[in-house]
Amino acid sequence: MATTRIMALHTGKGRSVAKALKDSIDYMENPFKTDNGEWISSYECDARTADNEFLLSKQKYAALTGRSQGSRDVIAYHVRQSFRPGEITPEEANRIGYELAMRFTKGRYAFLVCTHTDKAHIHSHIIWNSTTLDCTRKFRNFFFSAIALRRLSDLICVENGLSVIKKPGLSPGKDYARHMFPDGKPPSFQERLRRVIDASLERQPATFEDFITLMREAGCTVVEGSAHLKLFAPHEDGLKDQKKPTRCNTLRGDYTEQAIRERIVGLRVPASAGRAPETIVSPRPSLLIDIETKMREGKGRGYERWAKLQNLKSMSRTLIYLQENGLDDYAVLKAKTVAATDQFHALSSRIKELETGLAASAELQKHIINYSKTRQVYIDYRKAGYSKKFKVLHEADILLHQTAKKHFDSLGLLKLPTIKSLRADYAPMLAEKKKAYGEYRQAKDEMRELLTAKSNVDRLLNITDTQQERGTKRDR
Repeated sequence: MATTRIMALHTGKGRSVAKALKDSIDYMENPFKTDNGEWISSYECDARTADNEFLLSKQKYAALTGRSQGSRDVIAYHVRQSFRPGEITPEEANRIGYELAMRFTKGRYAFLVCTHTDKAHIHSHIIWNSTTLDCTRKFRNFFFSAIALRRLSDLICVENGLSVIKKPGLSPGKDYARHMFPDGKPPSFQERLRRVIDASLERQPATFEDFITLMREAGCTVVEGSAHLKLFAPHEDGLKDQKKPTRCNTLRGDYTEQAIRERIVGLRVPASAGRAPETIVSPRPSLLIDIETKMREGKGRGYERWAKLQNLKSMSRTLIYLQENGLDDYAVLKAKTVAATDQFHALSSRIKELETGLAASAELQKHIINYSKTRQVYIDYRKAGYSKKFKVLHEADILLHQTAKKHFDSLGLLKLPTIKSLRADYAPMLAEKKKAYGEYRQAKDEMRELLTAKSNVDRLLNITDTQQERGTKRDR
């Protein structure tokens, strides 16, 4: 199931174009979400300097055309594409996101595709520059662009054997909302705003201004120049767009402007009363904050109070995690951490081997098919005495045939395997890869939790790497 929506990125109040681009791209390229940058691809830009390249193109556009829209200018377009849990690998999701961006923009705009794996459902963030590669025009976000993008996304998913959302009716309003919300009651504007506020606060903004930035990135429109915080709920497919802003204080409880400020600095914990019951999940440990280092970097007393509270919560979660998993003995914790790390690396290596084998098999199948299709043309070319005139007329087929032959020679193949046998070998490798990837995700989560818990215990007990090495030597 893949869903898409287009979000226009503006600079916003108090931000330059460079800052707005950097904030958005930094979030998309978050190493924790992209497996240390493994699932990032780009077109006509370098992922490491994309924000500067986008900025340079806008400066060239202004110089060439003399046009400027100020704060109303759209500097980039952001798309989210998500998939059903367990249905796709990050590599395939990133490839599909890249294909979607390329086909939708027709290769006229530089773009980035960042696939996130930190949620149960794998999803990709796509951002493309609003300025064309030749810096003479800008992307036109036409009236039905979101519908066109969704249909293209669905088409690509069907081509790749993935499920899509099937609307029960042709109406993009009521029928689609009924499909998305089985109880027949879509969320109100206030409920949608509460969800976005919670999601933004979960990313732990350091200041209220950072919180406003995260809200804008989530698609909320913040009314500027008002004495009180006023918000428009983000656009959602199948739901009505908000016409009038909601004053934050009317959200009440943990969502007033003052309550949000208190939640940011850790002086308020949101209550669960009046909210839908959630499944109780065992707390996962989180790394302790190095308060001394942060204070040396110039953080204030307010940050120190917040960090101490966060560390207290982190150690509580760590203690609960250790007790629930029977890891009260430090030696057991250490041994299990080593075992989980080894398991993770073993699965990672096996998946890379399978991916290499699958890629080699697909490449060989492609060349065998090309070789078979162009064989007669090459025979005629040889009979014609390698005529230049014949080569000009059939150059594409001849090059395909010669390329395939070189590939076979590089593999040392004396007899070509059949496509049927290659596909028979390909299917079990693909099935093993999908199974191994499920185990890989589980092993990665377990390793991350154990490493985090062990790191917190080491800091609490003041155990250094040198002491651990001495203990290991004594054990030997």
